[in-house]
Amino acid sequence: MTSPAVRVVSTRTVKPAPPPPPRERIPLTSWDVAMLSLNYIQKGLLFAPPPPPASPPLLSTAHVVGHLADALAAALHAYYPVAGRLVTDPHPAGCSVSIDCGGQGVQIVHAVADGVSIADVVAPPDADIPRIVHSFFPLRDAVNHDGHHLPLFVVQVTELSDGVFVGFVYNHALSDGTALWNFINAWAEIARARLAPTPALTSRQPPMLKRWSPDGAPVVLPYADLSKLIERPEPPQLRERMLHFTAESLAALKECARQELLAAGDTAGAAALTRFQVLSSLLWRCVTRARLLAPDQETVCQVAINNRGRLRPALPPEYFGNSIDVISTEAVRASELLQRGHGWAAAAVGRAVAAHTDTSIRARVAAWTSKPAVYTMGSFDPTGVLMGSSPRFDMYGCDFGWGKAVDARSGTANKTDGETALYPGRDGGGSVDAELMLTPEHMAALKHDDELWLFAN
Repeated sequence: MTSPAVRVVSTRTVKPAPPPPPRERIPLTSWDVAMLSLNYIQKGLLFAPPPPPASPPLLSTAHVVGHLADALAAALHAYYPVAGRLVTDPHPAGCSVSIDCGGQGVQIVHAVADGVSIADVVAPPDADIPRIVHSFFPLRDAVNHDGHHLPLFVVQVTELSDGVFVGFVYNHALSDGTALWNFINAWAEIARARLAPTPALTSRQPPMLKRWSPDGAPVVLPYADLSKLIERPEPPQLRERMLHFTAESLAALKECARQELLAAGDTAGAAALTRFQVLSSLLWRCVTRARLLAPDQETVCQVAINNRGRLRPALPPEYFGNSIDVISTEAVRASELLQRGHGWAAAAVGRAVAAHTDTSIRARVAAWTSKPAVYTMGSFDPTGVLMGSSPRFDMYGCDFGWGKAVDARSGTANKTDGETALYPGRDGGGSVDAELMLTPEHMAALKHDDELWLFAN
């Protein structure tokens, strides 16, 4: 249900043009099936209005919607699974889930947010993200299993008083964020070329649609009725803040951790430090303090990690599907996490990442195959933190023909206390934006954390 401030003007179905290859089914892998009980991905970009002149002219949001729809139809020719639906087939041992690539279509919604401006969407550094943003995403409560009857991709183009918000709602059983942003940027490239005086030929690699599994066999689930695995809990009451880290502050944070590790004699850990490790360490420690965990309460830092380059042989960046796992540091008592320092926590994240090799990935797949399960929001440790999304996603390269986005935002999907989604920084140059979700009381406590505000703004 949309907010009273947002009204829908029109909805149109977009199908691949020209039509895709003959109808086929793409079986889901263990990584895909594990997503069936989670929400659709909800990410969006905020744009200033298209400047004149444009050819053809984008004189109104209706023109923008038409421009986006035409380019999307062309993008779906290569990414035709996005225009399909999920289908479950019975097997003697249970069932299997596939993408029915029948070209059923995606949807574009044109909406208007009366009286809402860009300033109402972009929160100042010391304020929560405004809740009006959640109204810019359709299918707010849908879970990925609903892709059996709902479109796998829905776009809402919301007209603001001085800009446009383009919200993407995307079935996570289709693929992970890497493949999603490859698809969106391919779409944007087509749209941008159509407004250029001389359309450029794309050099983008086509998606690899063949799914990976260790033995190439489809996943058969030992359940006759998958709906019994699907949970639809009420979303928690959370506050959301977008923390900005400049390239300079991340460099200072990394140097702080490096010096701590060198002082402790961990030269290998100091040499291997990355910006991701130190940012994860900072948020893990600060959230732990804000929660006032009991000294002997154990906590972990979990990380959503891309498997493509870690498999042997590696999967190409164009692999279209899910290829992620959630890994974890070793558990540590809250008091020890805070006493051991920033360097130790950063190195702990580094050890967890380094241990995630081809061997461990294949062992995880084998373990899941022997006992299939789906992720639920209860799967995540309530005393730990979870680092998701990635500053490597090319969000601000996504130009539909009238310039890069002003900001990036998300909806209500798959959010839990202690989760952080990392985005490329809006000002570029190696900066990072961290969208942090906490309960109201934990967010209030975080306001007084000196270590966080030494590096974040």
